[in-house]
Amino acid sequence: MPIYEYECDKCHRRSSILTLRVSEKVDAKCQHCGATKLRRLMSRFAMPRSEEARMDALADPSNLGGLDENDPKSLARAMRKMGREMGDEFAGPEFDEAVNEIESGGGDFGDDGDSDGE
Repeated sequence: MPIYEYECDKCHRRSSILTLRVSEKVDAKCQHCGATKLRRLMSRFAMPRSEEARMDALADPSNLGGLDENDPKSLARAMRKMGREMGDEFAGPEFDEAVNEIESGGGDFGDDGDSDGE
């Protein structure tokens, strides 16, 4: 069952439409504003990788070359990459929220990991 992605010409947001068959005619409608003028996007696809392959990719020292532990944006980029490698069991809304807080310079913790500095 293919999933097609469209971008709305009116609100410029993306909508995904699930079809039962590739040959099925799709009457695309924006899920956000209801407009019917959409353009079809090239969808990304995922290739399954073993857990071992994901761990090898994370352990590769070349991936840490641009990491600056004193730069919140650099840490956030590294964490997002780690989240993508780890997959759905690691990433999610709470993870995204934590990374966004780090990236914005918030979440400054003391040495003991306690946010109130005690």
